[in-house]
Amino acid sequence: MKILRTRSELRSHREGLAPGVRLGLVPTMGALHEGHLSLVRQAALECDQVWATIFVNPLQFGANEDLSRYPRPFERDVALLESVDCDVLFAPEASEVYHPDSSTRVIESHVSQPLCGSVRPGHFEGVTTVVLKLLNLVQPSDAYFGQKDAQQCAVIERMVRDLDVPVRLHRGATIREASGLAMSSRNVYLSEDERRVAPRLAAALDAMVIAFQQGQTGGRELEQLGRQQLEATPFEVQYLEIRDTLTLERVEKARKGATVFAAAFLGRTRLIDNRQF
Repeated sequence: MKILRTRSELRSHREGLAPGVRLGLVPTMGALHEGHLSLVRQAALECDQVWATIFVNPLQFGANEDLSRYPRPFERDVALLESVDCDVLFAPEASEVYHPDSSTRVIESHVSQPLCGSVRPGHFEGVTTVVLKLLNLVQPSDAYFGQKDAQQCAVIERMVRDLDVPVRLHRGATIREASGLAMSSRNVYLSEDERRVAPRLAAALDAMVIAFQQGQTGGRELEQLGRQQLEATPFEVQYLEIRDTLTLERVEKARKGATVFAAAFLGRTRLIDNRQF
């Protein structure tokens, strides 16, 4: 696997590829787990070359969030990417991604507004800006993102559609631990006791899906069921809402294909998850 650190190195290597090569991109912030690796494997099945990026993007962290302590096990990440035959890793410093006087941002003004957008101001502006920059730099034919970050997927899909970015987007399935907990780089923050409680978030969403399958369609009633499941735990719910998977509009009557989105704190650790009905 070739490791590139600068824009000039990346552009030179990209220009050296054969015309028409199908290039798959897997953008990450590092601290890789099986969820990331599943995206690399999916890209490898569908593309001629697979490139990954590791960049802890400062623009998508709020003032009181965990930018400084976000895990950065770079050597471990390199070994994991090599184990799944990733061809190229682009791992730049922030100064290589953003010019010192950078003053341009990408703003999506609809699907980014509720849920994480309402409680993490500026987060999705940081996401769309860095993703568009990476797409412009790498010029992949395909790009892969995990369904665990379902709102992020919807925001990026809307941006790519609205700005006519020539890339095919793919959502990879959420990868879970044996307990049901969705894999996340932030799971390393959980204490041993918190890890025993953490799967209850996924279990609450599962209970909502089962109730829907048994005939309950009232959105508010299903949301209340999920909240009741979590109120019996140390979780502090930030949001738990049923919305359209693509438009993020509120869904008053649950329907097949709609998504329940959830975010909750367990101690200092913020976990997100989602389920489709």
